[in-house]
Amino acid sequence: MRVFSFGDDYYANEKSLGNRLRRRRFAVVRNMLSGISRRTSPVRILDIGGTELYWRPFLKDIEALNCEVTLANLARAEAANPRFISMEGNATGLPFADNSFDFVHSNSTIEHVGRWPEMRAMAGEVRRLAPSYYLQVPYFWFPVEPHFRAPFFHWLPEQVRARLLMRFGLGYGGRRRETLDEAMAALQSSQLLDAKQLGSLFPDADIRRERFLGFTKSLMAVRDGGT
Repeated sequence: MRVFSFGDDYYANEKSLGNRLRRRRFAVVRNMLSGISRRTSPVRILDIGGTELYWRPFLKDIEALNCEVTLANLARAEAANPRFISMEGNATGLPFADNSFDFVHSNSTIEHVGRWPEMRAMAGEVRRLAPSYYLQVPYFWFPVEPHFRAPFFHWLPEQVRARLLMRFGLGYGGRRRETLDEAMAALQSSQLLDAKQLGSLFPDADIRRERFLGFTKSLMAVRDGGT
């Protein structure tokens, strides 16, 4: 998880399309957390692959609902706000007992953990660690690939995509990959999903669609354990 790093600018630009859509999606999360907070306090959140910076626009909600957020990533980062705890952990196997949290959150992470076996392992962790969860993933059939910022890129054969990465500075940072090995590593660090695949990973979830300009841009797997 977070093997493909976007950098702080990805979340810092509040006017970016990504952040505007993220704030709109957070309405779902806010409603779920509000329901949980009426049953228990503090609300224990596990964010798999998340950062403190991601939560900054929603800090007032976190404080109002008395939430404690554990951030699990491959590399631990210091958390400035006492409501956040940062830990080192792999999304495919986390050191917590079943239902250790009230809510599991994950934004654009499951597509970075590996191939199908690793995705299935992460999905199992999400489902067992809390009665309620929210997981978002970019949609395979949206025409623009979000990591490399290129239209139709992800629908091309892998060999073609690798050559394009070696020739052009595609994606965040705009850096051209120098070798085939580097290009292949970048490509295989993200695996987008369609709705049927996400539903197979999360059979107990409601699979929701986020639309942009008439197209499905993202998918969300949502399970509200309080209903």
